[in-house]
Amino acid sequence: MVELTPIQIINELNKYIIGQESAKKSVAVALRNRYRRNLLPDDIREEVTPKNILMIGPTGVGKTEIARRLAKLVNAPFVKVEATKFTEVGYVGRDVDSIVRDIIEVSIRMVKTEKIEDVKDTAHDIALDRITEILIPLPGKLSKFRNPFETLFNYDDKEESSEDSAKENENIKSNRFFVKEKLKAGELDEEIIEIEVEDNSLSTIDMLSGLGFEQMSINFQDMFGNIFPKKTKKRKVAIKEGIKIFTQIEAQKLIDMDNVVDEAVKRAENRGIVFIDEIDKIAGKGYSSGPDVSREGVQRDILPIIEGSTVLTKYGPVKTDHMLFIAAGAFHIAKVSDLIPELQGRFPVRVELNSLTKDNFVEILQKPKNALTKQYKALLSTEGINIDFKEDAINEIAEIAVFMNEESEDIGARRLYTVMEKLFEELSFNASEGKEKSFVIDRDYVKKMLINDIKDKDISKYII
Repeated sequence: MVELTPIQIINELNKYIIGQESAKKSVAVALRNRYRRNLLPDDIREEVTPKNILMIGPTGVGKTEIARRLAKLVNAPFVKVEATKFTEVGYVGRDVDSIVRDIIEVSIRMVKTEKIEDVKDTAHDIALDRITEILIPLPGKLSKFRNPFETLFNYDDKEESSEDSAKENENIKSNRFFVKEKLKAGELDEEIIEIEVEDNSLSTIDMLSGLGFEQMSINFQDMFGNIFPKKTKKRKVAIKEGIKIFTQIEAQKLIDMDNVVDEAVKRAENRGIVFIDEIDKIAGKGYSSGPDVSREGVQRDILPIIEGSTVLTKYGPVKTDHMLFIAAGAFHIAKVSDLIPELQGRFPVRVELNSLTKDNFVEILQKPKNALTKQYKALLSTEGINIDFKEDAINEIAEIAVFMNEESEDIGARRLYTVMEKLFEELSFNASEGKEKSFVIDRDYVKKMLINDIKDKDISKYII
């Protein structure tokens, strides 16, 4: 685990998220406590559980982004789920145990990617050998597909006498060395060869999983997954692509999946972060109208996972005692007190996120690494167009975004996406044809492109 202090964690979050200092402080402490827990003796370490966090605030103010960036900081398994997707046992819908199955899958992909990266060089060398063997096959094993080296080295299908076989093997070894050097130099990248690869078309087991029958899929996978032989198919590809394919195949063979699963389960159990969005939508009160799929029942189903339980997955039992749960909701209609008391008690840390002001919007447009102004400048630079944002233009865009949020639904920073897209619609459309390679975005241009839409009473038909 990365040894980041709370201040360092906040500094990293500030690169992408503007404001919300209280929420950043809470998650920074929660993350640091995980590191501290790892230093404790075994007997007390098991007793220290994460202090789950409940974020309260309107949409688009950074709740999800804080949790996602936090997980990325320490390379922790992260999964975001919508509370409204789950139903109480007995109803049609996803069961809450799928949260744990999802985070285990995420963790396995992370660990597997790391392991593959470790053996990438070895796998690449083996892949070159496999391509070389296709280009320079042994006598009598020539493919019907004529590769570019069969003619060069005068191979044919005639049987050789035993006294010539040793000499022939030496020639093949020499030729393969020659070809492998060319492969390393990239001189044969565009040549076409025929390779045989595993057919990855969806099986019945995969289709069951995709349709939402997770538990049934687990059982079938365990029973039949390794019984049926793997299907293969032939493909004609460029050598460059063939090397990538074989590198991936060989890397999979080099890693020990049992070790991957063991490490992934431990990582998910001790470092996993689960973000439960829209938790206010399953509050028992305040939603008397419309179909009610037992919201309180969903809360009671989620409760054991949050407080710590063991869930059976196809990779074995997984404990949730030390996973960090971050829940979020706007709580416009329902209140936190409308949640069942047991669930409220599982979120001891509560932070309220503020609505965004004009100054926040100005910072969001300029400071983050992934600021929208930087994104649009980068996109249009691919067409050879240089965009220059003036300070008054940034202020005007921020004012318009605030106005839009006040006049219609407050969707927070997401409003900037729709405002910027409308602002750049004409420029982006004509970028490929225009002769002008430098463009200045100032207050007058912003007003020109957006003022008519703003004046219209039904602004939602122009900007969401």
